[in-house]
Amino acid sequence: MSIVVTGATGHLGRHVVESLLARGVPADQMVATGRSIDKIADLGVTTKVAPYEDLGALKAAFAGADTVLLISGSEVGKRVEQHRNVIQAAKEAGVGRIVYTSIPRADTTEMKLAAEHQATERILAESGVPHTLLRNSWYFENYPIAQAVENGLFGAAGDGRISASPRADYAEAAAAALIGDEHAGKVYELGGEAFTMAELAAEISRQTGRDVTYTDLGEEKYAEFLVGVGLDAGHAAVLADSDAAASRGALFVPKTDLENLLGRPATPLAESVAAALR
Repeated sequence: MSIVVTGATGHLGRHVVESLLARGVPADQMVATGRSIDKIADLGVTTKVAPYEDLGALKAAFAGADTVLLISGSEVGKRVEQHRNVIQAAKEAGVGRIVYTSIPRADTTEMKLAAEHQATERILAESGVPHTLLRNSWYFENYPIAQAVENGLFGAAGDGRISASPRADYAEAAAAALIGDEHAGKVYELGGEAFTMAELAAEISRQTGRDVTYTDLGEEKYAEFLVGVGLDAGHAAVLADSDAAASRGALFVPKTDLENLLGRPATPLAESVAAALR
C-alpha cells in the first residue's frame, strides 16, 4: 500500500499523516506533499514539493501510489483548475483511487462556497478514476472561541444546526477512508455533534463563567461586519452566504458517517470548546 497526502503542510493534512501513522501505516509507504515541506519534516515520512499548479511535480509525487488524498485547496477561485491538475496527474500516474475532501451535499446545495467542490466532483466522475468523497461539514476551528469570550459571537446562521467537528476528527475519518478498498465509490456526509450558534455561545458561557451571546446580523449586515474586521468584500460575501445557508440547514448532517469511519463517538461540543479555550 502506498498513500500520498496532498496539502499535507496544512492543518488538516498534517493531522491525516499523523492519523495514518497512528493506524499503523508504515512511514515508508507514505508521501506527503505541499509547498513548504519543511513544516512536515518532523513527521518521518517522505516529503515532496508538489504545488497543485505543478502538474509535473504532482505526477512525479504520485508515481507508484495506490491512493491519493486530494485535500481541497485553500485559494477560493483557483481551486477548480488546481484540483483538475491533481486528478489529471493521478490518472496519468496510474493511481488506483482518489479520496477528496468536499462539502456537505455538494450535489444539491446552493451554497456559493460549494461551487468549486461541485465542479471538482464532476471532474472526478468524468476522470474514470475510482474515488471516495468525504463531504466535510464545518471545522470547529472556524469559530473564534477565545475572542468570543470578550466580544461575543456574530453571524447569520439563525437557529440553523451546524454539524461542526474538530479537524482531528475529519483527519481520522480521512485516514480510515484511505485504508481499505471498501471505501471506493462511497460518498460520506461527515459532521459532528450539531449545535446552533446560540447553543455554542451558551457552552462558552458555561465553561468560562462569562456572559457570551450570539448576535444574528442577517446575511447582508454580517458581510459588512466581516469587511469591517479585515476581510475583502468577495471573501466576506461567500462566508456570509455560507452562514445564511446554515440557517436553512445546509451545514447539518447526521454524525453517523463520521462516527462509523472513526469507530468512536464524534468529539462532543463541550470538549471542542474546552480545547479551544486552553
